[in-house]
Amino acid sequence: MHESLELIKHRGPDSSNTWISEDCSVVLGHVRLAIIDLSTDGCQPLHDTEDTVHAVVNGELYDYEKIREELIRDFGYQFKSKSDSEIVVALYKYYGVNFLSRLRGEFSICLYDSVHRHFIAARDRFGIKPLFYTIANGRLLVAAEIKAFLPLGWQAEWDVKSLMDQGWSNDERAVFKGVRKLRPGQYLTVDVDTGHLEHRQYWDIQYPDKHVKDPRSAEEMVLGVRERLLEAIRLRLRADVPVGVFLSGGIDSSVIAGMVTHLVKERGEQIGNETEKDRVCCFSIKFDDDEESDHKYDEMPIAERTAAFLGVNFQSVHMTEAVLAENFEEAVWHCEHYFSDLNVIGKKCLAKATTDAGFKVVLTGEGADEHFGGYPLYQADFLREPDLTTDVVHKLSEEERVAKLVTIEKENEAEYIRIGGNTAGWHAGVARRMLNNIITPAYMTAFTYQFYEKWTSELGQAEAMLTVANNANGVVRDTILNKWHPLHSAQYLWSKGHLSSIFLSCLGDRVEMAHSLEARTPFLDHPLAEYVNSLPPSVKIKAGEDQVLTEKWVLREAARPFITDEIYKRRKHPYSAPILYKRDGPIHKVVSKILTRENVEGLGFADWNKAERFLHEAFEEQSATAMRQAFAISQLIILGQRFKVPPAQPRKRMTNGNSKSH
Repeated sequence: MHESLELIKHRGPDSSNTWISEDCSVVLGHVRLAIIDLSTDGCQPLHDTEDTVHAVVNGELYDYEKIREELIRDFGYQFKSKSDSEIVVALYKYYGVNFLSRLRGEFSICLYDSVHRHFIAARDRFGIKPLFYTIANGRLLVAAEIKAFLPLGWQAEWDVKSLMDQGWSNDERAVFKGVRKLRPGQYLTVDVDTGHLEHRQYWDIQYPDKHVKDPRSAEEMVLGVRERLLEAIRLRLRADVPVGVFLSGGIDSSVIAGMVTHLVKERGEQIGNETEKDRVCCFSIKFDDDEESDHKYDEMPIAERTAAFLGVNFQSVHMTEAVLAENFEEAVWHCEHYFSDLNVIGKKCLAKATTDAGFKVVLTGEGADEHFGGYPLYQADFLREPDLTTDVVHKLSEEERVAKLVTIEKENEAEYIRIGGNTAGWHAGVARRMLNNIITPAYMTAFTYQFYEKWTSELGQAEAMLTVANNANGVVRDTILNKWHPLHSAQYLWSKGHLSSIFLSCLGDRVEMAHSLEARTPFLDHPLAEYVNSLPPSVKIKAGEDQVLTEKWVLREAARPFITDEIYKRRKHPYSAPILYKRDGPIHKVVSKILTRENVEGLGFADWNKAERFLHEAFEEQSATAMRQAFAISQLIILGQRFKVPPAQPRKRMTNGNSKSH
């Protein structure tokens, strides 16, 4: 266990402890990042006063002081610390597994009830905190990162089918065979004596019936968002260490910075352990723009103007190509899956700079696009059906809606094909019929990796859109077909796939905790999210009288008092790093060193001729598609080497001398 904890010590460098049950059937280990109650009383594993309930908690629980008071008042519970995490043990003792519904925050939890010999593992509602499990040598292993399994008798093997049909990014699978992610809003239970294992959902995303009128006015909905977002941010300012804010050039981080400043300077709220009321610190990334491209990656000037408007301290990290190359391999090791955009590395370096500045906690803007309809890919599904639930904002006529849908779908299909998709995939019959014909899943799975050996076809046809469709259970799919507006269906599927498996992973927890930095996500506060999810589609994406669609309209209106006019009017601009890099530059040298024939063939499932071609086209011909292919192969090689993965091989066919199988 000690070696396992050492491999994830970056998640909690402040202390490391273990607990072993009397019969040695259960072992709990924890590495601590001390944020609430910095004393040794807050160390984990946690235990109740009778020494029958034991737990480890990863993450942060909000409004815990109110819950502590209730437990002391109603049950006379005796707490051993002032830590937020200890409420898990107390709540379980009095509410059983129902304790999960009373938690507010981002968390993954392992708990053992020694009286009932019952083990529980749980993950927060949106999958902000990771939790993986596997079975090795007859033992259930559970950890925040897969690398923790390595010293415990687990041997990594490639899950080639998961790679091919994008299971690792759209369902519970990982890139390694037999490793599973606990789904967001889910808990796992194990009877320690029988080994019986079950999964249960304790919370799920819900949307209103598209046939039922919403009685609220636009003003009421705007105010409802504003009040709940302010409260979500206020709760996340509580810490016994410094708290900072990530700030980019977009509305999501800008409104958080603006509301934090308002709460601290106007309402007198304390931010972290700071005593100076005006000390709000924001951190940002500067990428170098490609002079030959129309796409601008550097949002620093906008972020600087926002910081000046708010009057906050501002620090930035300059991401040169050399810095990206220097951090390439370590970013892959921490993410435990591949990524096609080097913005992941930028986020990792931003986390390091924030930690180096003395901060342990930072507020970030993840989740806003998912809830408020921020992604352009949502627009076709917003237009797919009329919004019958409200008339409080301007809406397109039926003729205008249908015409605009046709135009946007043509544009989206062209983009889908440009980045590697094909017409057959765009019109994939079964998957689209399963999901009320929405196209967001097609866009989610547009980029396909084409470096596989021929033998991998024996694993069956890879259909990533079906992976997305199958990731929703039958009850949800029935609701998608009959009850939810297509925009809400698209938001659900994206949140259950890309949000939890990519955006909250390699752009969230994994790169932040690589440098012992806890990121808090106010937009993923579940009371706020439940309110936003209940709003009509037409206040999330609003159609103007000029037929221009404005994404995140209700958020823009709710945020307007706290942001600049520039941010209020700015359209969606994704956080991304440059994708093209020149021959003989730092990135080319790193990728070329990794992408050798020996290394590619060592994967067992990748074709060297294809990999060699992608490497040439990426750096010699400046192909963005080839660059992403080259990045993915090289990152899989890094994972294979670091996890000591043997080459994947075709399935062994058992023969009995006959041509027929039995």
